[in-house]
Amino acid sequence: MSATHQECRVTILVKALPQPSKKHGETVCCAGVTPEGIWKRLYPVRFRHLSGRSSFKRWDQVHFSYSIPRQDKREESCHVHEDSIKILGDLPKAARARALNPIVLPSVAEAARRGQSLALIRPLEPRFLWKRKSDAAMAEERDAYGRAARQGSLLDKELETLEPSPYEFKFKFRDEEAEHTYTNGDWEAHAMFYRGVHSGKPEHEVLDWMDQTFNVEYPARGMAFAVGNQAKRPHIWQLLGVLRLDELSSAEKAQGSLF
Repeated sequence: MSATHQECRVTILVKALPQPSKKHGETVCCAGVTPEGIWKRLYPVRFRHLSGRSSFKRWDQVHFSYSIPRQDKREESCHVHEDSIKILGDLPKAARARALNPIVLPSVAEAARRGQSLALIRPLEPRFLWKRKSDAAMAEERDAYGRAARQGSLLDKELETLEPSPYEFKFKFRDEEAEHTYTNGDWEAHAMFYRGVHSGKPEHEVLDWMDQTFNVEYPARGMAFAVGNQAKRPHIWQLLGVLRLDELSSAEKAQGSLF
C-alpha cells in the first residue's frame, strides 16, 4: 500500500453485506462516485466499528483520506483510513437522477470493456427472487460472523455476532447484451427483511412486501444496479447495490449533471 495519503469526496451508492475477513475481521465493501462522476471503492471499512459521526448510509456525501492499495490493482480501489471519514450531508433526492444518469452504462460487458471494476446499469425485466438457506449454510455463516466479531484489537469495541439472513436474495435480469442472475449483496435488502420481521410481521408478509418493492414499485418508478467485479477473479461480477433512481426526460438530460 502506498504511504502517500490522498483526499476524496464521494456520494455513497454501495454498502454491501458485511463479510468476514481473516485480516480485518468483519468488513463492508462500500463504493461511491466523486463530483466528477468517478467511482471509488472504499475498503476495508469495518462499518459496525464506526461512530455516529462517520457511520454513513447510501446517498450520504462523505470525505475521507486513503492510500493506494498494493495488492488490489483495480483503478477505483482505495485503502481507506477509517478515522478520516466525515459525513458532509446527503445528495438531495431531486438531484440524484441528474447526477447519476450520465454515468449509467448499457451493460456489464461495456463496463468490462472500459476497464471499470464498478458500474451503474439499468436492469431490463428484473425479477427479484428468494430461497431459504439450509440449516448447514446458516450454521456456517453464523460461525464465520462469530469469529469475525471476536477478532480485533483491545481498542476495538466488542461487536455482537451478526445474524445472517435466512434467505438468499437474487435478481434475474438482462442488460443490453446478456442475461444475468446475481445474488443480491446489498446490505439494505437484508436489513429490510429484518426490519419487517422485527416489526412483528410474519416472514411471508415481509417477503410479499419485498416482492412488491423490488418487482413492482422500483421497476415502475426507476431502478439501477450498482455492479462490481472481484479483485482476484475480475471476470466475475456481482450485484452490490439496488438503487431507486428516476430516469431522465430528454429535456432533463439536456440540462446536464448536478454533481
